[in-house]
Amino acid sequence: MPVDSTEFQERIGKLRETLHLYRAQSWLVTALPNVRYLSGFTGSNGILLVSADRAILFTDPRYQTQASLECDCDVKVAKGPILAEAAKWVRRLRLKSVAFEQNRIGYEDYVRLKETVEAVRLKPVSGAIEHLRMIKSPAEIATIQASVQLNSAALEQALKHFKPTMTEVDLAAEIDYRMRRLGADSSAFDTIVASGPRSALPHARPTDHPIRQDELLLIDMGANVAGYASDMTRTFAVGKLDAKKKRMHRAVLESQLAAVHAVRPGVTCASVDASARRVLRGFGMDKLFIHSTGHGLGLEIHERPRIGRKEALKLETGMVITIEPGVYQENLGGVRIEDTVVVTSSGCQVLTPTGKELVVV
Repeated sequence: MPVDSTEFQERIGKLRETLHLYRAQSWLVTALPNVRYLSGFTGSNGILLVSADRAILFTDPRYQTQASLECDCDVKVAKGPILAEAAKWVRRLRLKSVAFEQNRIGYEDYVRLKETVEAVRLKPVSGAIEHLRMIKSPAEIATIQASVQLNSAALEQALKHFKPTMTEVDLAAEIDYRMRRLGADSSAFDTIVASGPRSALPHARPTDHPIRQDELLLIDMGANVAGYASDMTRTFAVGKLDAKKKRMHRAVLESQLAAVHAVRPGVTCASVDASARRVLRGFGMDKLFIHSTGHGLGLEIHERPRIGRKEALKLETGMVITIEPGVYQENLGGVRIEDTVVVTSSGCQVLTPTGKELVVV
């Protein structure tokens, strides 16, 4: 479901409502995901200036036609650096104060901006637009769901071509190929394929390590569809697993189901995280769980909120998050199970259709 121009106008309107919080007359948005969220621009070089009555996108000549087609706001094409062009318009509009994304701008660009706008007060702000992005619109949720469905279909197709002795790199390449054939813009991140003891590395890079019989196989993958990410992890058995590895999978599955069950509006992110850890503690595996239980996703693969131990933020209807507990034991292997989940008014909906029970491949 495409996002229409009305929704972009509403998003810019919400951003304008934050100006008084920072005692600023305008926003200078430099992070490309945030530029896209507010304007619809999908190019690789863009800055958005938002004042009380203007919204101007700055880009370079490569995107002149594209920007005019994608954006409902004013478009200015700069022959030189777009930051300098944006600064020129700050002066031209006689803006006295500008909020900027302190967590999204490089130091060199900040210095250049400060020198160029001179007397204009720069107001450093962190995470304001990311906060707006936490609640997804129906159109965004529909796009994420399409990404999730494609991601699962790519895994299903790739596993049909799997055979033991295939290398991790071979399987990762097959997964990425299937994603693109099904229509993904790209993978949302570097596909993780880790087998045997290497599955105990939470973010293992695929290698030419052969995938052997009687081992664990962990696959973490995501597709990017119309700019929106999906994220899924499944752990498989290659041949027969011993009782210890089977118990690891059962512990993580029960932990993941408990955390999903805990998701609903009004509960804290820390509470969901605690639900996962409580189950693992019952299996004596809580100390093998070394990362947070999940994260938001959307235009970026990692967004707010973070589903972690100390996160007091409360979930709200429309948030899209992952639930992904895992346990990792050195020299043995690791298990992680991850779904993409949307918070609903009565609880949550698991978008990921792929089964979670232990499957032999």
